Amino acid sequence: MRTFHRLPRILAITVPLAAIVATSACGTSASDEASPASTPVATAAAPVPIDGADGVLSQNRLGIGTAQAAAQAALAKCQADGLGFVTVSVVDRAGNVQVMLRGDNAAQHTVEAARQKAYTAAAFGANTSDLSERAKGDGATVADLPGTLFLAGGVSVKSAGGSIAGIGVGGAPDGMRDQACAAAGLDAIAGALG
Repeated sequence: MRTFHRLPRILAITVPLAAIVATSACGTSASDEASPASTPVATAAAPVPIDGADGVLSQNRLGIGTAQAAAQAALAKCQADGLGFVTVSVVDRAGNVQVMLRGDNAAQHTVEAARQKAYTAAAFGANTSDLSERAKGDGATVADLPGTLFLAGGVSVKSAGGSIAGIGVGGAPDGMRDQACAAAGLDAIAGALG
Protein backbone atom coordinates (compact mmCIF):
# COMPACT_ATOMS: atom_id res chain seq x y z
CA MET A 1 0.00 0.00 0.00
CA ARG A 2 2.97 2.34 0.62
CA THR A 3 4.08 1.87 -2.97
CA PHE A 4 0.62 2.97 -4.14
CA HIS A 5 0.96 6.28 -2.27
CA ARG A 6 4.52 6.88 -3.47
CA LEU A 7 3.89 6.12 -7.11
CA PRO A 8 2.30 9.50 -7.99
CA ARG A 9 5.18 11.39 -6.32
CA ILE A 10 7.75 9.39 -8.23
CA LEU A 11 5.91 10.01 -11.49
CA ALA A 12 5.57 13.72 -10.66
CA ILE A 13 9.35 13.95 -10.47
CA THR A 14 10.36 11.43 -13.12
CA VAL A 15 8.07 12.48 -15.98
CA PRO A 16 9.13 16.18 -16.04
CA LEU A 17 12.76 15.15 -15.65
CA ALA A 18 12.46 12.78 -18.60
CA ALA A 19 10.89 15.58 -20.65
CA ILE A 20 13.79 17.90 -19.86
CA VAL A 21 16.36 15.26 -20.78
CA ALA A 22 14.52 14.44 -24.02
CA THR A 23 14.27 18.12 -24.95
CA SER A 24 17.95 18.71 -24.36
CA ALA A 25 18.89 15.59 -26.32
CA CYS A 26 16.93 16.80 -29.34
CA GLY A 27 18.99 19.97 -29.68
CA THR A 28 17.85 23.53 -30.23
CA SER A 29 16.11 25.16 -33.13
CA ALA A 30 17.28 28.30 -34.91
CA SER A 31 14.59 30.33 -33.15
CA ASP A 32 15.81 29.08 -29.74
CA GLU A 33 19.37 30.17 -30.50
CA ALA A 34 18.25 33.63 -31.62
CA SER A 35 16.05 34.23 -28.58
CA PRO A 36 17.90 36.14 -25.85
CA ALA A 37 15.43 34.88 -23.22
CA SER A 38 16.10 31.18 -23.81
CA THR A 39 17.87 29.38 -21.00
CA PRO A 40 20.44 26.73 -21.87
CA VAL A 41 19.72 23.27 -20.51
CA ALA A 42 22.56 21.08 -19.28
CA THR A 43 22.99 17.92 -21.27
CA ALA A 44 23.54 14.52 -19.78
CA ALA A 45 26.90 14.32 -21.58
CA ALA A 46 28.38 17.25 -19.61
CA PRO A 47 31.31 16.14 -17.48
CA VAL A 48 30.73 16.11 -13.74
CA PRO A 49 33.69 17.16 -11.61
CA ILE A 50 34.76 14.41 -9.24
CA ASP A 51 36.86 15.18 -6.19
CA GLY A 52 38.51 11.77 -5.96
CA ALA A 53 39.31 9.25 -8.65
CA ASP A 54 36.47 7.04 -7.43
CA GLY A 55 34.18 9.86 -6.22
CA VAL A 56 35.06 9.30 -2.56
CA LEU A 57 36.62 11.96 -0.37
CA SER A 58 39.02 11.22 2.41
CA GLN A 59 38.92 13.23 5.59
CA ASN A 60 41.77 13.96 7.96
CA ARG A 61 41.15 12.89 11.52
CA LEU A 62 43.27 12.50 14.62
CA GLY A 63 44.37 8.96 15.39
CA ILE A 64 43.19 7.63 18.74
CA GLY A 65 46.69 7.79 20.26
CA THR A 66 47.06 11.44 19.28
CA ALA A 67 43.57 12.31 20.55
CA GLN A 68 44.33 10.57 23.85
CA ALA A 69 47.64 12.41 24.20
CA ALA A 70 45.90 15.76 23.65
CA ALA A 71 43.20 15.01 26.22
CA GLN A 72 45.69 13.75 28.79
CA ALA A 73 47.95 16.80 28.36
CA ALA A 74 44.98 19.17 28.72
CA LEU A 75 43.78 17.44 31.88
CA ALA A 76 47.32 17.33 33.29
CA LYS A 77 47.65 21.11 32.77
CA CYS A 78 44.37 21.72 34.57
CA GLN A 79 45.39 19.40 37.43
CA ALA A 80 48.74 21.19 37.75
CA ASP A 81 46.80 24.47 38.00
CA GLY A 82 44.54 23.04 40.74
CA LEU A 83 41.63 22.57 38.31
CA GLY A 84 41.25 18.79 38.32
CA PHE A 85 37.46 19.11 38.38
CA VAL A 86 37.17 19.79 34.63
CA THR A 87 36.20 17.64 31.67
CA VAL A 88 38.27 17.48 28.49
CA SER A 89 36.76 16.46 25.16
CA VAL A 90 38.48 15.84 21.82
CA VAL A 91 36.14 15.69 18.83
CA ASP A 92 36.55 15.31 15.08
CA ARG A 93 35.41 18.04 12.70
CA ALA A 94 31.86 16.68 12.67
CA GLY A 95 31.67 16.80 16.47
CA ASN A 96 32.01 13.08 17.09
CA VAL A 97 33.73 12.50 20.42
CA GLN A 98 37.03 10.68 20.05
CA VAL A 99 38.23 10.98 23.66
CA MET A 100 36.66 12.37 26.80
CA LEU A 101 38.32 12.56 30.20
CA ARG A 102 36.30 13.63 33.20
CA GLY A 103 38.43 14.85 36.08
CA ASP A 104 37.78 13.94 39.69
CA ASN A 105 34.68 15.73 40.99
CA ALA A 106 33.87 17.27 37.61
CA ALA A 107 30.22 18.32 37.59
CA GLN A 108 27.84 16.87 35.01
CA HIS A 109 27.47 20.15 33.10
CA THR A 110 31.20 20.13 32.33
CA VAL A 111 30.77 17.06 30.12
CA GLU A 112 28.46 18.78 27.65
CA ALA A 113 30.27 22.13 27.90
CA ALA A 114 33.61 20.51 26.96
CA ARG A 115 32.07 18.65 24.02
CA GLN A 116 30.26 21.72 22.69
CA LYS A 117 33.34 23.94 23.01
CA ALA A 118 35.42 21.34 21.16
CA TYR A 119 32.83 21.02 18.40
CA THR A 120 32.47 24.79 18.02
CA ALA A 121 36.25 25.21 17.66
CA ALA A 122 36.46 22.34 15.16
CA ALA A 123 33.47 23.42 13.06
CA PHE A 124 34.48 27.08 12.84
CA GLY A 125 38.23 26.41 12.64
CA ALA A 126 39.01 28.93 15.39
CA ASN A 127 39.42 29.10 19.14
CA THR A 128 36.13 29.73 20.91
CA SER A 129 37.51 32.79 22.71
CA ASP A 130 38.04 34.37 19.28
CA LEU A 131 34.54 33.40 18.17
CA SER A 132 32.64 34.87 21.10
CA GLU A 133 32.18 38.25 19.36
CA ARG A 134 30.29 36.54 16.53
CA ALA A 135 27.76 35.27 19.05
CA LYS A 136 26.73 38.76 20.14
CA GLY A 137 24.14 40.98 18.55
CA ASP A 138 20.46 41.67 18.18
CA GLY A 139 18.33 38.87 16.87
CA ALA A 140 19.58 35.46 15.83
CA THR A 141 23.33 34.79 15.88
CA VAL A 142 25.60 31.80 15.41
CA ALA A 143 25.14 31.15 19.13
CA ASP A 144 21.68 29.83 18.23
CA LEU A 145 23.16 26.93 16.27
CA PRO A 146 22.43 23.66 18.09
CA GLY A 147 25.36 21.97 19.77
CA THR A 148 27.64 25.00 19.80
CA LEU A 149 29.01 26.95 22.76
CA PHE A 150 30.75 30.25 22.20
CA LEU A 151 32.58 30.46 25.52
CA ALA A 152 36.36 30.38 25.90
CA GLY A 153 37.76 26.88 26.36
CA GLY A 154 37.84 25.34 22.89
CA VAL A 155 40.79 25.23 20.49
CA SER A 156 40.84 24.21 16.85
CA VAL A 157 43.22 21.48 15.71
CA LYS A 158 44.44 22.12 12.16
CA SER A 159 46.38 20.06 9.67
CA ALA A 160 47.20 20.87 6.05
CA GLY A 161 45.56 24.26 6.47
CA GLY A 162 42.16 22.95 7.56
CA SER A 163 40.39 22.28 10.83
CA ILE A 164 40.30 18.54 11.58
CA ALA A 165 39.39 18.43 15.28
CA GLY A 166 38.71 20.43 18.40
CA ILE A 167 39.82 20.21 22.02
CA GLY A 168 37.38 21.55 24.58
CA VAL A 169 37.67 22.00 28.34
CA GLY A 170 34.80 22.86 30.65
CA GLY A 171 34.59 23.44 34.37
CA ALA A 172 37.24 25.98 35.37
CA PRO A 173 35.97 29.13 37.07
CA ASP A 174 37.17 31.18 34.07
CA GLY A 175 36.88 30.23 30.39
CA MET A 176 40.39 31.46 29.64
CA ARG A 177 41.74 28.96 32.18
CA ASP A 178 39.77 26.24 30.35
CA GLN A 179 41.32 27.46 27.12
CA ALA A 180 44.85 27.40 28.56
CA CYS A 181 44.35 23.72 29.36
CA ALA A 182 42.97 22.99 25.88
CA ALA A 183 45.93 24.85 24.35
CA ALA A 184 48.31 22.64 26.39
CA GLY A 185 46.60 19.64 24.78
CA LEU A 186 47.17 21.12 21.32
CA ASP A 187 50.82 21.91 22.15
CA ALA A 188 51.36 18.27 23.17
CA ILE A 189 50.36 16.98 19.73
CA ALA A 190 51.62 19.83 17.52
CA GLY A 191 54.53 17.73 16.24
CA ALA A 192 52.18 14.98 15.04
CA LEU A 193 50.00 17.29 12.94
CA GLY A 194 52.41 17.84 10.07
